[in-house]
Amino acid sequence: MTATTDRLPFTGDDAADRLLASDPLALLIGFALDQQVTVQKAFSGPAELLRRLGHLDAARIAAMDPAELDALFRERPALHRFPGAMAGKVQALAAAIAADYANDAGRLWGEAADGPDLRRRLLGLPGIGEMKTAALIAILGKRLGVVLPGLDDVMPAHPTLGDVDSAEALATYQAGKRAHKAELRAAKG
Repeated sequence: MTATTDRLPFTGDDAADRLLASDPLALLIGFALDQQVTVQKAFSGPAELLRRLGHLDAARIAAMDPAELDALFRERPALHRFPGAMAGKVQALAAAIAADYANDAGRLWGEAADGPDLRRRLLGLPGIGEMKTAALIAILGKRLGVVLPGLDDVMPAHPTLGDVDSAEALATYQAGKRAHKAELRAAKG
């Protein structure tokens, strides 16, 4: 993978943003945490987890006593609005990376045969559904320089975090997402 950027501007913290671009597991953990919290909170989580654990090693996280990991997530400030549930999701994600990708999250895309294979691999991860898969594909292709045959075939046509290249672009993306959700709520009316 040839990086086209050395940071993903999702947190407002340079070190956390650099970690997301340099550590595939950190990026995946950020996506696992990206639920019912701000983008900034979710994607700051991997850097804070690294600080608390001293590592982001999938096999070691997977092997942790779940109560110990839960306690790390609950330590103030909590890593997520729902720390217990998210500790479990991150541990399940780490277990999948350890078992299916020999403890190397970068193998998910580094060994993908093509775009559809990458999509299938991402969808196979615990806590990563359709929307997160689309955003991950966009980030990998547009920001992190991943090139695969057929990647354009699975690249989302709608705006995602893969289109965010600055703090201003993140604010615009978040405003658009809020407006879209409001439209959906109004349509249900």
